[in-house]
Amino acid sequence: MEKITAPQNIAYRKSNVVSLEKGKVPPQAIDLEEVVLGAMMIDKKGVDEIIDILHPEAFYKNAHSLIYDAIKKLFDNSEAIDLLTVSNQLKKDGNFDKVGGDYYLIQLTQKVSSSAHIEFHARIILQKYIQRSLIKISNEIIEEAFDEGTDVFDLLDNAEAKLYEVTQGNIKRSTETAQSLVMQAKKKIQEISNKEGLSGIPSGFERLDELTSGWQPSDLIIVAARPGMGKTALTLSMARNIAVDQGIPVAFFSLEMSSVQLITRLISSETGLSSEKLRTGKLEQHEWEQLNVKVKDLEKAPLFIDDTPSLSIFDLRAKARRLSSQHGIRLIVIDYLQLMTAGGSQKGGNREQEISTISRNLKALAKELNVPVIALSQLSRAVETRGGSKRPLLSDLRESGAIEQDADIVSFIYRPEYYKIEEWDDEERTPTQGQAEFIVAKHRNGGLDNIRLKFIGELGKFDNLEDFSFPSEIPSRMNSGDDDSGFGGHNLPNPSADEAFGSSMNSDFDDDDNDVPF
Repeated sequence: MEKITAPQNIAYRKSNVVSLEKGKVPPQAIDLEEVVLGAMMIDKKGVDEIIDILHPEAFYKNAHSLIYDAIKKLFDNSEAIDLLTVSNQLKKDGNFDKVGGDYYLIQLTQKVSSSAHIEFHARIILQKYIQRSLIKISNEIIEEAFDEGTDVFDLLDNAEAKLYEVTQGNIKRSTETAQSLVMQAKKKIQEISNKEGLSGIPSGFERLDELTSGWQPSDLIIVAARPGMGKTALTLSMARNIAVDQGIPVAFFSLEMSSVQLITRLISSETGLSSEKLRTGKLEQHEWEQLNVKVKDLEKAPLFIDDTPSLSIFDLRAKARRLSSQHGIRLIVIDYLQLMTAGGSQKGGNREQEISTISRNLKALAKELNVPVIALSQLSRAVETRGGSKRPLLSDLRESGAIEQDADIVSFIYRPEYYKIEEWDDEERTPTQGQAEFIVAKHRNGGLDNIRLKFIGELGKFDNLEDFSFPSEIPSRMNSGDDDSGFGGHNLPNPSADEAFGSSMNSDFDDDDNDVPF
């Protein structure tokens, strides 16, 4: 055997040291964990400062996790927190011996004299936890990426979802106690009482808000209608009410119309200037002034429009997560569901399966971001072939029963005027001109109703029926009978919002071959 010389021996030892240095210990701050727990047991102020920052899983040492869990239970029960009460709580939980008994608790309290800088220390502990979470997620992604059977788009979606959870500081927990949930519910009820009964996002339509208490977080709302009924006009009116009047951030995904077309609709609605004038730019001096003044609120509104065509559910979820993270969006609108694609591994299925996948993922997105998601949907031509009032039914939903199953609210837009029906089928035989009905046909957490709204086709706008008043420009145009847009007389049919703004939804290009023709 060859003898190793001194220089070779030194090199051998160096290589050994390098290999030992490659061993990695998960990020941790045990000394700060001890300081934080000790401060919480000697100073109530310390508990109040960090109880919302940390959770038991954030602690690296298991004993520290158990101690913090005991402190949190005492806090939730509004009980005193000190060395004795924490010791008793640990005994109740059967964790007293696991943490090292009173001796270890006393040691923790002796490490600090006050809760000074406790929030700073807690945030370092949280940072170490996030680092450990990222390491865990990265290892899982690497393992899945090496699996040849994994669909790359599903892998990207899962990876982004996990990273989003870490970004929000909201790592999923498997269960929550009844006590914790009751406290959350009581807090929410208190908030509702301060908002005059509205627990969700107000739509701006009073009777609808009374029925729904506003659009609720995590709900999937389907708004369905035949082409030309004004689906886009209705949801744009809602988005305007929410973003402009309430200052609530809204994301609007338009798969059919361009973002400039949509904002032009909103400008028409906001200013009272007809679409014809805005399209041609033939405005008089006072109308230019009217335009510049009345769009200021719209310019400042937290409304985000994405007009990516043929958007896949994977891309939608990625964009929505980013908007939620960066701008805090509280409502998502999708116009419309049938123009979306499933993407990923779902491309090979039939259209019904694809729509089911999209519907299921939209509900999952609503729950993940805890925001209401409003998705527009087409109805089949079966509505047109029926006699009578032609009110839509749940069975008219296009292509998949999964839409009805996944949705918390299924609603329809119905304008009898579109079918040349001049009177409502009520006792008063009210004229239908310029009116629409918002039909709530399914409501998982509330009642059903048919709510009448005012419809102004010239402006592509819906409004409350009781409160509506025409903008100053409209009466002269409608009464004169010589309007160059073709909507001058009262006797002419009121055009749909989609017709007035040239929507391609009227072409019915996406009806399947099995539909009965007109």
